[in-house]
Amino acid sequence: MNPKILVGCPTYQGKEYCLKEYIERLNSLTYSNYDILLVDNSPSEGYFKKLTSLGIPVLKDSPEKKPHDSIVKSRNLIKKRVLEGNYDYFLSLEQDVIPPKKIIERLLQHQKKVISAVYYTTYKFHGIPRLRPLIWADVPDESDKMRFMNSECIAAKNLTYPLLTKIKMCGLGCILIHKSILEKISFRVPEDYSTYDDFAFCQDVRKIGEDVWADLTVQCEHLFR
Repeated sequence: MNPKILVGCPTYQGKEYCLKEYIERLNSLTYSNYDILLVDNSPSEGYFKKLTSLGIPVLKDSPEKKPHDSIVKSRNLIKKRVLEGNYDYFLSLEQDVIPPKKIIERLLQHQKKVISAVYYTTYKFHGIPRLRPLIWADVPDESDKMRFMNSECIAAKNLTYPLLTKIKMCGLGCILIHKSILEKISFRVPEDYSTYDDFAFCQDVRKIGEDVWADLTVQCEHLFR
C-alpha cells in the first residue's frame, strides 16, 4: 500500500516570512508518493509569481472581502484537486507549520480517516499568554463542551491522554484527511463567522458519523506571529 497524497494549503503574501522553512520541509518529506499544491489568494500577483519561480505548484485565487471566505474558497479548490486527481488523502499543512520529515508515514500508520498532529499557539488566560496545543478534548459528561488539551501532559509523555486519542476539535494546520471525507463534506465557515473553517470541519466530520483523531507524539513547529 502506497496511498497517493496531496500536500498543501491556502496561502497569501503575509506568509512570506516563513516561506523558506516551509518549502525546505515540503521538499524534504520522506514519503515517496506525494504532490504539492498551494493556492495563493493574495490581492496582487507578486507572491504567486514568487512561488512559481521557486518551482512550487500553485494556483491563483482571487481574495474575498472576509479572510475566512478567502481561506475556505482556496481550500475547496485543493479539495477539488484531491478528488479529480484520484488522491487518497489530503495533508492540510499550513505554511507556518513545520512538521517532522516523516509526517505522512507517521499519520498514515494509524489508518484513520481524519488525524491531526500537534502544534501550538499562544492564547491569553486571564491576561497571561500561555502556550496551548490547537487540540480540544471533550469535557466529561458534557457533550456540548470542550477544553484545551493539557500541553504539560502532552509534553510529559501524555500522562493523561493516550498517544493516539480521539479529540473534539483541532486546527487544520497539520491534518491528514481521507478522500472519502472530502467526498461528503466541503470546507465552510460558520454562519456567525465566530471561528474559522477548522471548527466547522471537525463538526461536520462528526455529523457524518466519523471521528477526529490526534497522534500526540507527532509534534510540529509553529512559526506563528
